[in-house]
Amino acid sequence: MLAMVLAPFLQGIINRTKAIAAGRVGQPLLQTYYDLSKLLRKGAVYSETTTWIFRGGPVIGLASMICALALLPFGAFPALAPFSGDLVMVAYLLALARFFTVLAALDTGSSFEAMGASREVTFSALAEPALFLGLAALARQTGTLSLTPMLGSVSAVMWMRAAPALSLIVAGLGIVILAENARIPVDDPMTHLELTMIHEVMVLDHSGPDFAMIQYAAALKMWLLGTVIVAIAVPWHSGHLVLDGGFAIAAMVGLAVVTGVIESSMARLQLLRVTQLLIAASVLSGLALALVQR
Repeated sequence: MLAMVLAPFLQGIINRTKAIAAGRVGQPLLQTYYDLSKLLRKGAVYSETTTWIFRGGPVIGLASMICALALLPFGAFPALAPFSGDLVMVAYLLALARFFTVLAALDTGSSFEAMGASREVTFSALAEPALFLGLAALARQTGTLSLTPMLGSVSAVMWMRAAPALSLIVAGLGIVILAENARIPVDDPMTHLELTMIHEVMVLDHSGPDFAMIQYAAALKMWLLGTVIVAIAVPWHSGHLVLDGGFAIAAMVGLAVVTGVIESSMARLQLLRVTQLLIAASVLSGLALALVQR
């Protein structure tokens, strides 16, 4: 429930951070909530060339994110439905959401959206190894394949014992979260330049509640991947649910601020450079896995 309520707030923090860095007042922190509310009140327009796939893409994408959140712990709160190997299920739920988003883009029959879909699947194929290798290294270090005990096992003592491997995992997953959420330097969520668009070009034909579901699912994905990074980078286990939950929320806000600073201090990379960045993320995660195997 915390994720579903607070996830859009992270987008507001990122936008406000970018505005402050540029010397502007910027949007209200709750602007994402206003946008979602406005979209939900609008009607949806469907092309005659589209089928049920176009309408089902946003629904399946949002449902996938909600199911993935049910497998993820937050602070001292365990996951709602943990099981051994749930980290693989989370990765595949992310892939399922992307798959139907791509199918919905292709269902429009637009060559422009097909171009964005092609770029999306290319970059996702390069980002997924970094995600899997990073989670594999963490699983090897903690000795479990379930996210709840895995992330709960990370502590200051573990950092003292395996700081190089954990640092590489955080670095690799940090690149993944920028790629998966279409953030600079991989993609620019605010761009409207045809030759540079990746994720946004796939959702141009969506409108009204469908587009609201896509935007909301994107916010949940940011929260989901950010929770994993925060649990590794700044572990805090006091044993008190409220204190641990509050610290986790503060850490998520800090992650949003860092994301805004990165977007304010870097330019978007060329497409060829993006592939090199994602390969570097896989290398970092692979090195982490090699270190924990020693």
